[in-house]
Amino acid sequence: MKNEAETFAFHLHLLSKIIDKETHPFTKLIIEQGVTEDEYNRLIHLLDLLENQLKKQKEAGLLDFSSLLIHFAGMLTEKLAPHQTIYALKKEGYYPSLMNEFLKIMENLGD
Repeated sequence: MKNEAETFAFHLHLLSKIIDKETHPFTKLIIEQGVTEDEYNRLIHLLDLLENQLKKQKEAGLLDFSSLLIHFAGMLTEKLAPHQTIYALKKEGYYPSLMNEFLKIMENLGD
């Protein structure tokens, strides 16, 4: 059984090398950092939640969304760095409105 797991890990490592980080940086990041399916699902759920909160806050006329970025960074698995994850999500086209707001905040903070 251990041999199968080692072979699978090796094959996954090889596949991660051929993923184009220019077109799939988020997917590559998930694989390289060893994010589990549960951690991935929690991240997607978090992003859904934050995107809905962003929409509600915009409808209410709010202009400062830094609390959403703080929430994201605080709830992100320790395997992923917030800045790198945001850039990868943006590049791959996930949650464009939310990622644009996060990037604006980061630019204003001097990243």
